[in-house]
Amino acid sequence: MIVKEVLPNGLTLITESMPHVRSVAIGVWLKRGSRHEREEETGLSHFIEHMVFKGTRNRSAEVIASEVDSIGGHMDAFTAKEYASFHLKVLDEHLPLAVDILGDIVVNPLFDAAEMTKEKKVIFEEINMVEDTPDDLVMELFTEAFWPDHPLGRPILGTKRSVGGFQRDDLAAFFHAIYRPSNIVIAAAGNLDHGATAELIRKHFGELAPGGSSRNGEPPHAAFRIVTRSKKELEQVHLCMGNPGYPLGHADRYSAYILNTVLGGSMSSRLFQNVREKRGLVYSISSGLTAYSDAGILSIYAGTGLDSVDEVIRLTIDEFRIMKGERIPDAELRRAKDHLKGSLMLSLENTGSRMSHLARHEIYFGRQFSLDELLAGIEAVSADDVQRVANHVFDKEPSVCVLGNLNRYRPRASQLKI
Repeated sequence: MIVKEVLPNGLTLITESMPHVRSVAIGVWLKRGSRHEREEETGLSHFIEHMVFKGTRNRSAEVIASEVDSIGGHMDAFTAKEYASFHLKVLDEHLPLAVDILGDIVVNPLFDAAEMTKEKKVIFEEINMVEDTPDDLVMELFTEAFWPDHPLGRPILGTKRSVGGFQRDDLAAFFHAIYRPSNIVIAAAGNLDHGATAELIRKHFGELAPGGSSRNGEPPHAAFRIVTRSKKELEQVHLCMGNPGYPLGHADRYSAYILNTVLGGSMSSRLFQNVREKRGLVYSISSGLTAYSDAGILSIYAGTGLDSVDEVIRLTIDEFRIMKGERIPDAELRRAKDHLKGSLMLSLENTGSRMSHLARHEIYFGRQFSLDELLAGIEAVSADDVQRVANHVFDKEPSVCVLGNLNRYRPRASQLKI
């Protein structure tokens, strides 16, 4: 059973009771992410995510780690572009300690200056890691070019220049402005009682002063560009292509899921079969949907040799044309629906995924979609719906980013005409 409660200060608590398990996953979700930073603040949300674990008024970083380890719990955090999360998974009997720890790190962080200096080095290494991971880097470069001069186009980690300039006062001011009850959703799933959980939440979060803003600013506008970056040490060329997709709440989102699955979202997809299996041009090729509150991208990623890039682009554009011009066969539509339905149901089998599911639905929709409702949305998609969405998504040539030892290679705009 799912229960939602809004505390007097505006904080939202949502729980799902799962009596057949012995664990509880609980997370503090902030309805603000890197999108809500000014340009000079790029990376600040992510830096705060790191720093809250570096000590509070009540616990040192070592004490936080040892308390979690002593109960066999798992604690993690992440920052996304429109939200951030701090979460713990513990045995049901340890839920009070989990709420105590989460309340402490969210309400009472120290932001110690000495710890900040050390953590900047850690984040610099995280930025270096992206530079050394070409499939991540090509997507960062693509997104920055696709949504230029917009927060959704900037890297979540920030840059070494922006992170290096952060001062303690910057973190404290941003934290106290953003970490307000109206911006916070606490989600919990597992063997729990809502009333008892709510009492714990009121104890540790009830004194937060009311406030918070849900404004996202203006939506981004896509720029259709060809971007290349030469990196001589790379053996492969990494290719990212993309067109504007749909926001998370769009009426055609289920049709877009089917389109993505058929195009490159599974091992039986057209791109995987035609580019890798039949021709051996790539080891990895896939399509993916990235969706936010007011914008989205349908992107293609491939890793290939320099002499095969043009052929991979040609074959991909061919698939775009086919999906615009032809209805997908009934058997392929059925397979895509069953793939999506199976993936969805399997993804909700543990408390951590159920907790995340609760939080994201509350953040983006303000309500919960039942599993039956989600499955019905998938099942209702017709072949005509998929073709109509393909004609909308692929109405312009895609933007392209190419990364590798390029030796002056650059795709031609004429190659991208659909």
